[in-house]
Amino acid sequence: MTTPAPTPAHAAALLRHFTDLRDGTHGDAVSRKDKERLFADAIPLLDPYARQALAEVNTSLLLGQGDVAASGLRTTNDSSEALWVLTWAEQRASGIAPIVLHAYYGAGFHHPHLRGGTVGDWPLNVFTDDQAAAELPTLRAIVSAELHNLVFQRDFRIIPAMTKGAASS
Repeated sequence: MTTPAPTPAHAAALLRHFTDLRDGTHGDAVSRKDKERLFADAIPLLDPYARQALAEVNTSLLLGQGDVAASGLRTTNDSSEALWVLTWAEQRASGIAPIVLHAYYGAGFHHPHLRGGTVGDWPLNVFTDDQAAAELPTLRAIVSAELHNLVFQRDFRIIPAMTKGAASS
């Protein structure tokens, strides 16, 4: 009998998400108040990575001419959010939205989510094997996002790992 391959990190994150949906939890939290506490704790954990992703674009594509700003945790009576935003002169002058990473826990949501400001399509300009290999992280993100959206169209039971006992609680 073969040993199952270790679960890749992006798939493990989806299994945690689907387990939360199955169990009505977010991590170890059940109440909205405790879920909000976990979300608030997650913002400083995400911050350096959100800034890094935006800084990489600023350095390599905007030639260091952009500005990265972070909102920190913002709360209202029924939701919480944090934004990381990359702006630059040409973007502002053209009147288009900046690059945004948005962590949010909306009213009526079971748990928090991440999104971009406009993300729906990724460009595909692959002409060599090395270029194709470099797309792996993007492909993982697209697949994870798509699977997440399919779960929202139905529920976590469309994921065999959730119904056949492979997901850890």
